[in-house]
Amino acid sequence: MIAAAMFAALFATGYAAHQLGDHLTGQTDWLAEHKADRGPVGWAALVGHLAGYHFTQVVMVAVAVAVLDLPLAPAGAAAGLAISVASHGLWDRRAPVRWLLERTGSPGLAATASHGMNGMYVADQALHVACLWAAALAATALS
Repeated sequence: MIAAAMFAALFATGYAAHQLGDHLTGQTDWLAEHKADRGPVGWAALVGHLAGYHFTQVVMVAVAVAVLDLPLAPAGAAAGLAISVASHGLWDRRAPVRWLLERTGSPGLAATASHGMNGMYVADQALHVACLWAAALAATALS
């Protein structure tokens, strides 16, 4: 039962931190516009976003661990962070999201960008949340 509670706390914290880091504290307009660009500018923007985003994640997880007295082991924390950094960086290059949508029968969703809907953004967010689930699961399993 302790593992289930820790997983729930880490996932909830990761999700809340994701919302802040992806939409407020971890990304400027410039970073959002250029993080998928090719070449050094794109990689610099992506690294800047990942740094700000994961600073938010680390601070919020550290607070949750301290306040809730979670038994998060260093190996678990490192695994969760590694999964988050790698997956977030992959999806934010955008081409992998488009590739996945096109190969899973949703090329129309990949192209949708009207009527208040952006298919790439919706898919990006779904993939990020799934990876946060994997990060919380790995952090719990290794603690």
